Amino acid sequence: MRAPIMSKTLAGLAVLLAAGFCQAAELSVADLMQMLGQKKSGTATFVEKKYIAMLKQPLESSGELAFRAPDRLEKRTLKPKMEAVVLEGNKLTLERSDGRKMTVALSDRPEVAAFVESIRATLSGDRGGLERFYTLALSGGAEQWQLNLTPLQPRMQKVISQIRIAGNQAQVKTIEFLQADGDRSEMAITGTSSK
Repeated sequence: MRAPIMSKTLAGLAVLLAAGFCQAAELSVADLMQMLGQKKSGTATFVEKKYIAMLKQPLESSGELAFRAPDRLEKRTLKPKMEAVVLEGNKLTLERSDGRKMTVALSDRPEVAAFVESIRATLSGDRGGLERFYTLALSGGAEQWQLNLTPLQPRMQKVISQIRIAGNQAQVKTIEFLQADGDRSEMAITGTSSK
């Protein structure tokens, strides 16, 4: 009779200890931003899948990403066709494989600025930059975290319902955009090197 009581007591103690460790392992937004902000530059490869309601299969692209704090972000798509998106300061430039080039000032397009800042401000650990455009919700610990960004601006809410960024320590591993119309895109980031 004593053995079952003892094993239940030990099991209960183990559950309490595990709960205590889980709570201690929770990561705050301030801690995450500090970790991310320590990286000054980095490169990575990506595979992005876009799930569109009227298509049976997701559209897939892949390429390279480069970031240099505080405000340069570059996405070079290599497959299925070459395309480059370069963000530097307030200027966003799109270059297509056919030689066409378009430049937009983010100050002229607030919804584009909000979209861009979701990635740039996260990579640079700029909490204020994120909070200008989003409500932040963080779950998990340093080894596996997820930051949910919910747009504040009505114009942005018509396009994006939520952005989910997940990672490990100071490495962003996935970025998921959930569109207001139900479509979504997922970007898996690998081969990361940083300074």
